[in-house]
Amino acid sequence: MNGEERLLQVVLGTVVSEKSTRIGADRHYVFKVIANTTKSEVKKAVELLFNVNVAKVRISNVKSKVRKFGQIEGRCKGWKKAYVTLQEGQSIDFGVKG
Repeated sequence: MNGEERLLQVVLGTVVSEKSTRIGADRHYVFKVIANTTKSEVKKAVELLFNVNVAKVRISNVKSKVRKFGQIEGRCKGWKKAYVTLQEGQSIDFGVKG
């Protein structure tokens, strides 16, 4: 797999939550990313996919949670999310119609 193919697989999707929509008004976006990615890969991937300039990337690991269904106990998988800050004057239009 070459570098550009890897970058196209780094970002899995956007995270839609109350917190992500609240911070999204200020050039911040939250993405679900693959588990073995780095900040520089996330920066390059977002710049390639959305044609924007990224100022800063912060990565956070979301820990797995225990779920119970009756007496059966299981775990949800943990995942990684990236908080991406764009440079001044940049924004991402996801093309969502209200």
